[in-house]
Amino acid sequence: MKPWRIALILALSGLLGGLWNGLSGRGIAVTRSVFAAAGDEIISAEAARQRLDDGALFLDARPRAFWEMNRIPGALSLPEDEFESAFAELEPELRRRFDVVVYCSGYGCEASHLVARRLRERGIPAVVLDEGLPAWEDLGYPLEEHS
Repeated sequence: MKPWRIALILALSGLLGGLWNGLSGRGIAVTRSVFAAAGDEIISAEAARQRLDDGALFLDARPRAFWEMNRIPGALSLPEDEFESAFAELEPELRRRFDVVVYCSGYGCEASHLVARRLRERGIPAVVLDEGLPAWEDLGYPLEEHS
């Protein structure tokens, strides 16, 4: 078989597969995070910046060592892998706040979704920063460095 025919078949297969995925109602959602589940509220970096300016509490779900290197200004560390102990320390502050934004390392990182769900299970509303810290950085928003 000629190489151009193989390329044509592959291109048509990709196109038809993409159309089926989008139009069938049974395809894979490619417009939102694959980690999103029912009840998750995901916000853009622009919306998160506005919330920060309005006084929202930001929680960094990455491992504490990453938080120590850099973070969104004012963000507190609530690592997914240390949730119980970190939550116990932060609970009084979390119970006083009504606008909580959780973020992690970005695309491929599920920690922010898991932390936000665990907070909601405890009656603390929390939203997830879509694509995490990289989305924040891509827009040139400030970071706090290790102090």
